[in-house]
Amino acid sequence: MMTPMEDIILRYSHRGMDRLRPYLPADYCRRAAEAIYSWPRGTVLLTTGFYVAGHAETDGPAGTLVLSRALEKLGFRPVVVTDICCRGFFEPEDIEVVYMDFSAGADAYRRLLKEQQPVGLISVERCGVNTKNDYANMRGVSIKEHSAKVDLLFNLARGRIPTVGVGDGGNEIGMGNLRNTISRELELTPCRTEVDHLVIATVSNWGAYGLAACLEQLSGQDLLMSFDEIHAFLSRTVAMGSVDGVSGRPTVSVDGYELGVEREIVESLRKNCAA
Repeated sequence: MMTPMEDIILRYSHRGMDRLRPYLPADYCRRAAEAIYSWPRGTVLLTTGFYVAGHAETDGPAGTLVLSRALEKLGFRPVVVTDICCRGFFEPEDIEVVYMDFSAGADAYRRLLKEQQPVGLISVERCGVNTKNDYANMRGVSIKEHSAKVDLLFNLARGRIPTVGVGDGGNEIGMGNLRNTISRELELTPCRTEVDHLVIATVSNWGAYGLAACLEQLSGQDLLMSFDEIHAFLSRTVAMGSVDGVSGRPTVSVDGYELGVEREIVESLRKNCAA
């Protein structure tokens, strides 16, 4: 019997994402994937890169790579929009990247939308402005000076271009959908940026993997990268300075979870695809 993708990407939850699940559709990951699959083939802008102690954390970029690969196979043109904390992560993977300055405002993002003409936007573990008008990490420390305001893209796209957000804590783009619930249930200051489809997961990478797995089921194509491929990417980005978002250390781990757990999640999702 097939396990719901949502059950897999919410395993080992310890930051309250399981408490948010009742406030979303039971098949929220599947619905988000169905929406993406329905988009006309064209450019999809993906954003990631959460600043931690001088570098991007390991959660986010790997999931963005997996989704980019899946989108390419489905006939889309993925373009990653990020800032210097992810410098050099995606070019070796032959994925287009647009780097935004920390100081860039709404006009710059308006121009980007006009230039790229995206059919959809996807965020994977990207900090968005919170209800106190700040960009903050899970400890409540401001990272505003180290974060490009990519959430402005999603505000500008609202009602015009479909959007998907993947998050695991409450301060990421998309968590504005549940900001009142997050304030009440998790007692933290939530991101206020909304999306059309929110995907919550214990680790944002896992949410992105879940989307790729659902797209694989919908298309019948082999879309979800293997654990070994993901491991190789994580190892390369750590060698470039990426850190675990929980420990702050340059280790090939994600949010404090060892690679054995990452392998379990990927292999469970791949098994689901084959079911």
